[in-house]
Amino acid sequence: MSTFAKRERLLLADLLEAEGPEAPTLCEGWTTRDLAAHVVVRERRPDAAAGILIKQLGPRLDKAMEEFAAKPYEELIQLIRTGPPRFSPFQLKQIDEASNTIEFYVHTEDVRRAQPDWTPRELDPVFQDALWSRLERSARLMGRSAPTGLVLRRPDGQTAVAHKGTPVVTATGEPSELLLFAYGRQSAAKVELDGDEDAIAKLHEGKQLGI
Repeated sequence: MSTFAKRERLLLADLLEAEGPEAPTLCEGWTTRDLAAHVVVRERRPDAAAGILIKQLGPRLDKAMEEFAAKPYEELIQLIRTGPPRFSPFQLKQIDEASNTIEFYVHTEDVRRAQPDWTPRELDPVFQDALWSRLERSARLMGRSAPTGLVLRRPDGQTAVAHKGTPVVTATGEPSELLLFAYGRQSAAKVELDGDEDAIAKLHEGKQLGI
């Protein structure tokens, strides 16, 4: 049975292949080749991928990224398509869905929205609900360093508090857009912001959101 994570994985691989290795992304300083290397390292080099969160392991992560980025681009794309190694925990459906649905959705949009001719992608309500469920659970983590109070609000009125504080800014949009906003892609996310003007400016200008 297909899952959201598997679907987004294949969409990301197809998009990376179509754009080629030197296309821009929303990840500052990264081309599509760098982004592809990141995805592969995350799944195939857990010892190095830990450097994403653990500062002391940063040099190991950088080295692994360089090694994979030096591989033929077509090989990186194939590694993404085929997925993690046989004994990786990502092979388990539950872990794959929990860890990769957002990962691959966000990175697909990192590529799509960095291109000048990008257009909004139509997402079905079931997928939007799945993204919202994951966003609710991760909102406080993503917003922990926000410079102001931050509430994420769906058009139907459901809300998630990303950061407690004053003044409060409310970001309203579809779960897919709120997810991008909370993951540090503020400039590319299609959300409406309500609140103090200075606080809104800080949210747009800063890099405090996301991991």
